[in-house]
Amino acid sequence: MANSSGSQGSNIIQNHNFSGGMRSWHPICCESWVVSAGSGDCYAVVTNRKECWQGLEQDITSRVSPGTTYSVSACVGVSGSLQDSADVLATLRLEHQDGETTYKRIGITSVSKERWDKVEGTFSLSSLPNRVVFYLEGPSPGIDLLIKSVVITCTSTNGKERVDRGCIAANHENIILNPVFDDGLNNWAGRGCKIVLEDSMADGKIVPQSGKYFASAKERTQTWNGIQQEVTGRLERKLAYEVTALVRIVGTDVSNNGVWLTLWTQMPDLREQYLGLGKVQATDKDWSQMQGKFLLNSCPSKVIISIEGPPAGTDILVDSLTVKHAAKAAPSPPPIIKNPAFGVNILENSDLNDGTNGWLPLGNCTLSVQTGSPHILPPLAGESLEPHEPLSGHYILVTNRTQTWMGAAQMITNKLKLFLTYQVSAWVRIDSGANGPQNIGVALTVDSQWVNAGQVEANDDRWLELSGSFRIEKQPSKVMVYIQGPASGVDLMVSGFQIFPVDRYARFKHLKKQTDKLRKRDVVLKFSGVNSSSLLGATVIVKQTQSSFPFGSCISRTNIDNEDFVDFFIKNFNWAVFENELKWNSTEPQQGNFNYRDADEMLHLCKSHSIETRGHCIFWEVESAVQAWLRSLNDNDLMSALQNRLNGLLSRYKGKFNHYDVNNEMLHGSFFQGRLGKDIRANMFKTAHQLDPSATLFVNDFNVENGCDPKSSPESYIEQILDLQERGAPVGGIGIQGHIYSPVGPIVSSALDKLGILGLPIWFTELGVSSVNEHVRADDLEVMLREAFAHAAVDGIVLWGFWELLMFRDNAHLVNAEGDVNEAGKRYLALRKEWSSHAHGHVDEQGEFVFRGFHGTFDVEIIATSKRTTKSIVVEKGESPLVVSISLSREHGSVGN
Repeated sequence: MANSSGSQGSNIIQNHNFSGGMRSWHPICCESWVVSAGSGDCYAVVTNRKECWQGLEQDITSRVSPGTTYSVSACVGVSGSLQDSADVLATLRLEHQDGETTYKRIGITSVSKERWDKVEGTFSLSSLPNRVVFYLEGPSPGIDLLIKSVVITCTSTNGKERVDRGCIAANHENIILNPVFDDGLNNWAGRGCKIVLEDSMADGKIVPQSGKYFASAKERTQTWNGIQQEVTGRLERKLAYEVTALVRIVGTDVSNNGVWLTLWTQMPDLREQYLGLGKVQATDKDWSQMQGKFLLNSCPSKVIISIEGPPAGTDILVDSLTVKHAAKAAPSPPPIIKNPAFGVNILENSDLNDGTNGWLPLGNCTLSVQTGSPHILPPLAGESLEPHEPLSGHYILVTNRTQTWMGAAQMITNKLKLFLTYQVSAWVRIDSGANGPQNIGVALTVDSQWVNAGQVEANDDRWLELSGSFRIEKQPSKVMVYIQGPASGVDLMVSGFQIFPVDRYARFKHLKKQTDKLRKRDVVLKFSGVNSSSLLGATVIVKQTQSSFPFGSCISRTNIDNEDFVDFFIKNFNWAVFENELKWNSTEPQQGNFNYRDADEMLHLCKSHSIETRGHCIFWEVESAVQAWLRSLNDNDLMSALQNRLNGLLSRYKGKFNHYDVNNEMLHGSFFQGRLGKDIRANMFKTAHQLDPSATLFVNDFNVENGCDPKSSPESYIEQILDLQERGAPVGGIGIQGHIYSPVGPIVSSALDKLGILGLPIWFTELGVSSVNEHVRADDLEVMLREAFAHAAVDGIVLWGFWELLMFRDNAHLVNAEGDVNEAGKRYLALRKEWSSHAHGHVDEQGEFVFRGFHGTFDVEIIATSKRTTKSIVVEKGESPLVVSISLSREHGSVGN
């Protein structure tokens, strides 16, 4: 074919030359794929076309603006049973708010086989409808449409290319108009308050940092009052944007000084969303920079960015605001750590054979060395270390403690290596005179940051194991570690204190063996129905099509407007949980004002793709998560509201959610119990079971698996569950959220072992790991997934999201904002592949084929005497080999029992 294409210019079409596959493009009632040409170019093939209007489309709503002229040039071809030539058309589909759809012809060309041609034209819109879709169509049914490139650029009245606000998303220019107020207050507005243009304030003490002017938001009576700009039509969906603002505050009380950047969107159906973009603690002394990133999944009909936050009476000053398409960050390099010295204690004089040398008292407490502590290593340290010399039996006694933070400390700045995971281990004890339970913790001060490296609760004067972990990812100038925590006046004893880098990969060999034993089963396929001579040596190909083990993710309503997000989700997860949409504060934000639409739409998506769902959550025990109207009720009305919530939610969704987290985070909150008595929690479970007996009812809490929070230690969790059961609560499962930093396998496994004695299924319900380095994040994720998958008590794993900018935690994503799978995502996919079975071979003399496979559904293909037969089998849990009889008749076969 002869080549013909237009210049790219400021192209508003995403993936214009199909180098990203079919990303951003969608076939219209037909099929499509991308072919790589010999020159390295790509082109799309649109096939299986049964109508002339079927083709390829792209939504360009957020990239066009009214009154602008756009030039279109598409390089197209045709293929198939074509006598002469075929017409190819470029068209706009305009979907209006009243439901009417109109079409606008852009251009048409006649294309012959074996050559490329151009379809060209221009268009302009007098107003912006709800949705603008560009598509190519035209050849007769049965003729394939080929598309090599599509270019749409903005043009001025004289026909020359220009960049205007409709095209600005295609560049890296600021989409904010008049960003430094050099055109006064044009394009800016007050949000519930008055805005004023200033060149200086406070007798010249406050002047702009950039430009000649700044704006001040005055007469603010609400925290949400501030300064705003409408940016409708200037943002492109599925692109990452970075935001930077310079702000400061002025007022009589500037102690509460949080300033927020917020994005408000309204959809054509009037659905609204507020998205926090960034926050800074501003001052009245100097300008503060506020930064953030965001992603739009859909095409809103209205978008406003605002700066707000401080209490009423405080003025907000804005010097500048920039919103640009975020440059793609370079992939993280794998950290190169020379001589990691795994298992080597970095603390000096840990055995205390040299008195207190190397140790220093934190505060005015007193350190001395005594004898009589355990000689054996704490068990969790022993699991990570090679055979180790017995401990010395010496311990540090800390006396004269007048503050909880006083204890034994040591400087370790020069002994730490970035990105290594360090395990913390010690024996600790308090004296017998303590009044009530006492927390003992290992903490680090890393420059000005406090790091929790492990905690334990002491209820008597026995020696206790304290375990934890930490990691440093930014070069510090000063690091101190110390043990502290009991109340003032309580003596503290510390023995065998060790901090050592742990080789987390060393444990994987053991976990793989455990996984093979737990998650796989021997399968014997016994074939019959044809003569043995034709069956002997027949080829058997076994492919796993589904895993029976639940691997899930949380999703939110806005996520599912992003086709790329949905595609990754349905391909790589078989369970889902809704991030917020089922919570009481979302379904009834104001009393009697119900919103089930979001949850209904998400549930429909999951069910249409055979994805099972968890109901999160019926109640949330933490008071800050309880909506204001609910907190204001008296006890009788609160009880009535609680009953209405149970009846309304569980009756509406009866049989639709497999699990419910009944009362979230009961180890960390007590709102309902404090108001309605100790039996209320058990009654929630009992009533929920009565309303939906098919659902498994879970407890769900955080910090259970990491050793850093005595409130939610495995022992505390067990005590709570047993108390619920004694009160008649039908607790059916244990939820461990799993928001964890720098995980260490033995610590996680120990928590699972302890909880496993209850005999209830354990799920990681909100698993998430976080590291700025993708490779380290991948390692963290692998540690958690392998530990969970290899443990007999764990029945499911649900990640708390996977897509950048659409997650609760930063630096926890598996897929970057614009769809690239990062190292953590690649590790997840590799593990899923590792935990999926495939086998091939031949039928033996006994008419059998034997393989070992992970639990799940398999396709078995048998090729005998040039005939292919495919059967589906299910491999369930079981100790003995699964024997499956497969009957192969000459006409057709069936799977026997």
